[in-house]
Amino acid sequence: MSQATDTDVVREDGIIDSVSGPVVTATDLDARMNDVVYVGDEGLMGEVIEIEGNLTTIQVYEETSGVGPGEPVENTGEPLTVDLGPGMLDSIYDGVQRPLDVLESKMGTPFLDRGVDAPGIDLEATWEFTPTVSEGDELEAGDVIGEVPETESITHRVMVPPDSEGGAVDSIEAGEFTVEETVATLDTGEEIRMRQEWPVREARPAVDKETPTVPLVSGQRIQDGLFPLAKGGTAAIPGPFGSGKTVTQQQLAKWSDADIVVYVGCGERGNEMTEVIEDFPELEDPQTGKPLMSRTCLIANTSNMPVAARESCIYTGITLAEYFRDMGYDVALMADSTSRWAEAMREISSRLEEMPGEEGYPAYLAASLSEFYERAGKFENINGTEGSISVIGAVSPPGGDFSEPVTQNTLRIVKTFWALDSDLAEKRHFPSINWNESYSLYRDQLDPWYRENVAEDYPEVRQWAIDVLDEEDELQEIVQLVGKDALPEDQQLTLEVARYLREAWLQQNAFHDTDTFCSPEKTYRMLQAIRTFSDEAFSALDAGVPVEEISSIDAAPQLNRMGVAEEWEEFIGDLEDDMESQLRELY
Repeated sequence: MSQATDTDVVREDGIIDSVSGPVVTATDLDARMNDVVYVGDEGLMGEVIEIEGNLTTIQVYEETSGVGPGEPVENTGEPLTVDLGPGMLDSIYDGVQRPLDVLESKMGTPFLDRGVDAPGIDLEATWEFTPTVSEGDELEAGDVIGEVPETESITHRVMVPPDSEGGAVDSIEAGEFTVEETVATLDTGEEIRMRQEWPVREARPAVDKETPTVPLVSGQRIQDGLFPLAKGGTAAIPGPFGSGKTVTQQQLAKWSDADIVVYVGCGERGNEMTEVIEDFPELEDPQTGKPLMSRTCLIANTSNMPVAARESCIYTGITLAEYFRDMGYDVALMADSTSRWAEAMREISSRLEEMPGEEGYPAYLAASLSEFYERAGKFENINGTEGSISVIGAVSPPGGDFSEPVTQNTLRIVKTFWALDSDLAEKRHFPSINWNESYSLYRDQLDPWYRENVAEDYPEVRQWAIDVLDEEDELQEIVQLVGKDALPEDQQLTLEVARYLREAWLQQNAFHDTDTFCSPEKTYRMLQAIRTFSDEAFSALDAGVPVEEISSIDAAPQLNRMGVAEEWEEFIGDLEDDMESQLRELY
């Protein structure tokens, strides 16, 4: 239930029967499934998850220590909803959309007390509303009626609620309004405000889900170059502790070309979320030059917060994303990590004494993951616009074991798989995405975009790189047995080319001002330069030049500087000329 909802409807309906961690049972509670209730004398927020006879089971989103049998339970009669309207961007929420900065100012301390509430958006702030429709215009559910300059980067489009019956505009005017004030009236008597509410467990309606054909450009070479993700696609980033999941997610949040970024920190360590909260306000959006937070919404639910709130934060994030999608924006949602979300479901399930599935996870784990990822996609909205939600979920398999249930069930759903490798991380190769285990099922449908917007031969050059890396993987097994010198010279040269692919192209420095972001054009030109070296080197080899001489030319090591070169177009062009001339001088 929205924090802004009038609490006059709250009624004392039941009493607590038992408390088991975040799970509370109550008797004599007149409630329906998923109703929001307030538990105990302190009014802790919870949600009904099971009803059996006179016994109602509730998952509580706050710490339940000190709560005991006999205390009251109040039912709101409404499901868990979020507030939608101007003011969501540049905000930091907890798992049930309580703004953390407002809670801190209320209590005067960064440590949250129990039972403290705040609306998801500021109900008293005024916004400059400009109508985009006129009196007499016919409106339907979802139609845009006006605009609000929410941040420096994003214009908020005020819409007719999706459950409205519509009608003709009776009155509408420009001016400054709060989100609670009426900005338009229909001839049916319906009043439209800038604020909406929507239940988090229900997907917002759309006309159709379409096939995505445009990539979500991340600025990371291995992802854009080898394993692209479409706008409206789904991706998973599994990896063991220390392999770089969070940094990879943060890079995607910082540099992807989505209009809106929703970053959900689900059960991760507090210091990681602190880094996000401190870094994002200082970062400049590469697309607009404005602060990155002006198009970002953060949901922070760290590992020391109540476990039940983890279960809701994922749904809170996807509902916010759907609202911006309805405006016609492309949204990228980062969930870090879905393993912690699954662990929260496992704990709740065990306290409900449900029949456990594999490794103790609930039998409905796969269904819950599918339901979440299903809300991603490229959509034709009910107002005629097109928008997309790209979902990127980090997975934290214990010990890096990809055979565990969360990873395996995620792989059955997502179409892009970026497998992080602890061996690569130990070698300081970042991003530590294993190119032999990762894949993308979006390549074929995105190739026309790359041909039209980057280079006609982009897919062919990419396939060349994949073939070289595959051959290197096969040759490494032989090298470990007999050594590199025992290989034929052409295979030795293949290993040399593959080394430059790994070191100069696949590696990328997230902390270097220039190398942290790489455009598709630069990604292609870097790869093309390595292929130029390969073509010229094999020509020299065919002319009888020894591999040692080919490998020792002065220009080749400069391939490793392409990523950090500020004037990269000129640098790569000169480098190709130098490699070509130096290699041809050898024969």
